[in-house]
Amino acid sequence: MIFISRSKSGIFYVMIISREITVKGEVQGVNFRHYTREQAIRLGILGTVRNCADGTVVINAQGEEHDMDTFMKWCFKGPSRAMVVGLEVAETGAQDYESFEIIRK
Repeated sequence: MIFISRSKSGIFYVMIISREITVKGEVQGVNFRHYTREQAIRLGILGTVRNCADGTVVINAQGEEHDMDTFMKWCFKGPSRAMVVGLEVAETGAQDYESFEIIRK
């Protein structure tokens, strides 16, 4: 999705990226969702994060291209107690997120 805005200095484009990120490894029971939400808020990323029954963490995230790249790098590292072994990333359609929330079952 591309947003086009007009400012005093002219027109500029902002590329909005939407992704589903599945985080694999030792990522549950280490506050991964909490720290993911903190990083997302810091970067202006909108979306959700949730634990899955198979031991993964799934993140649905949407934000500006540069911020999403920074967020992805953080997801691959995770918080200090996590041991991320891989990410599965899929581009998704834009959503109507208003914040970044932890989904608890």
